[in-house]
Amino acid sequence: MKRLIYILSGLGLVGGLVAAGIGFWAYAGYTRPGPLERDSVLIIERGSGASAIARELARAAVIDNPLTLRLGVRLFSDPVPMKAGEYLFPAGVSAMNAVRILQAGKTVMRRVTIAEGLSSAEVSALLRRTEGLTGRLIPPPPEGSLLPETYHFSFGDTRQDMIARMNAAQARLLSELWSTRDEGLPIKTPRQALILASIVEKETGKKGERARVAAVFLNRIRKKMRLQSDPTVVYGLTLGQEPLGRSLTRTDLKSETPYNTYVIRGLPPTPIANPGRDAIRAVLFPVTSDDLYFVADGTGGHVFARTLDQHNRNVARWRKIQRKMKSGG
Repeated sequence: MKRLIYILSGLGLVGGLVAAGIGFWAYAGYTRPGPLERDSVLIIERGSGASAIARELARAAVIDNPLTLRLGVRLFSDPVPMKAGEYLFPAGVSAMNAVRILQAGKTVMRRVTIAEGLSSAEVSALLRRTEGLTGRLIPPPPEGSLLPETYHFSFGDTRQDMIARMNAAQARLLSELWSTRDEGLPIKTPRQALILASIVEKETGKKGERARVAAVFLNRIRKKMRLQSDPTVVYGLTLGQEPLGRSLTRTDLKSETPYNTYVIRGLPPTPIANPGRDAIRAVLFPVTSDDLYFVADGTGGHVFARTLDQHNRNVARWRKIQRKMKSGG
């Protein structure tokens, strides 16, 4: 009986030593630097379990072999699930730290920049081309409802969610600025402010000019003058679906569309683009000015006028500049 006890004790000791040896081997493999030679981005698909993730990391040479990770997760890591997504693994990352990255869900942040003045159709087309986003856009977002800005997202985020974020950002900004707007403006609703801001956005790309351009249109609204904005004519012809691709003609300026502000009085029925924060701010906080006209000055900006005579002289100078440009002078 004693002999049997000695034998069993010896076997238990040997088993314990073997288990300890396996544990030491597993821990060493789990915590030592991995084989990855340079920082690498890897996508972990949704629904991937520990075994599938281990195989994917081994295939991408992030870890030495799948068994190292599977044992390490079971024996040495917190029982926190590893999350799907796009991850950056630094060179030499250990299997343990790779697991921690996946458990923390620290996915790679991608970004997409929406430029001021794009139509909603153009924004939708941009999102369709943006890699890493998923899903369709149904229905198309209303014109003017999206705030141009740089947005960060993770691989697998949906295009519809991006639109919802842009829409919420635009609504929030418009509400904040409208609540503190200048007194005495001839626009009565946030919607009207958004429509006029979209026109200002398309008229000038110079930040320092926007408040003065806005003042011109606000002055014309006060005097019940037509806005006579070329970008509104263009939008009436294209509805923002594509660039016009040519200069406006006299016939275009007489076109009977709801957006042609050479024909209609007041504002068009909807925005003609998605205005940025500077254009919205310009409409709600314009400069004090008596200007009623502006025309291009040949340098990317505009020259302003209070009277039609001044404006006609400015137009004549601009046409002279145009002729010189066409002749190569």
